[in-house]
Amino acid sequence: MTTPPPAETERYNVLSIVAIVTVWFAGILGLIFGYIALSQIKRTGEKGRGLALAAVIIGWIALAFALIYIIILVALIIPAATQAG
Repeated sequence: MTTPPPAETERYNVLSIVAIVTVWFAGILGLIFGYIALSQIKRTGEKGRGLALAAVIIGWIALAFALIYIIILVALIIPAATQAG
């Protein structure tokens, strides 16, 4: 037996708004807030699922770019450091 989904309310989930704003300044925090907001929205039926989902997607993209940047940086620094010594 499954429980019925909660009725949708007119309120936006505050954490979904925080997530979409935060993801532009601190990607990993926006990603975390987005996942928490999605969980809360699923439980409470509040609005803001699109905002939370966008924060999660942008957060993962930002994390991927950061990892690529670090890999490229390390790939350029290690050969330069070994030649200098």
